[in-house]
Amino acid sequence: MSNSLSEAVRTRIRALRSTARFSQFVGVGTLGATVDNAVLFLLIRGTGLGLWGAKLIAWELGIAVIFAVNEQWTFSSHGESGIGPLARRFGRSNAVRFGGLLVTLAVLTLLTERFDVWFMAANVIGIGVGFFVNYTCESLYTWQVHQE
Repeated sequence: MSNSLSEAVRTRIRALRSTARFSQFVGVGTLGATVDNAVLFLLIRGTGLGLWGAKLIAWELGIAVIFAVNEQWTFSSHGESGIGPLARRFGRSNAVRFGGLLVTLAVLTLLTERFDVWFMAANVIGIGVGFFVNYTCESLYTWQVHQE
């Protein structure tokens, strides 16, 4: 590995090892998961939506909350100001978290359909599985914390 590539990798790893930022991300993620779970439960119990339709709505509402809090707190010192950069970060955040959604949906479907796990427990497990991918990608791609 060349010096510049190895230095780039080390820089990104150091950025990801921020205990304060990781703790904030966990807190914000917990808030988002709470929104996701509450909306999912209400939609499943109160509407005719199926599991996937309800999950997609719950997911996007949770993502919007997570993004807003991360933007103002966890990553407040990162990224350019202005409506254009904010919109690009929101788009990148949704793209990154779409990968997490696919993981969550796979786990949710597998656990509910194959192992008969209650949908709420399966959703929490799925969210947990996607957490570290989301943290890594949000930190390095959405807010580019390694560019401090």
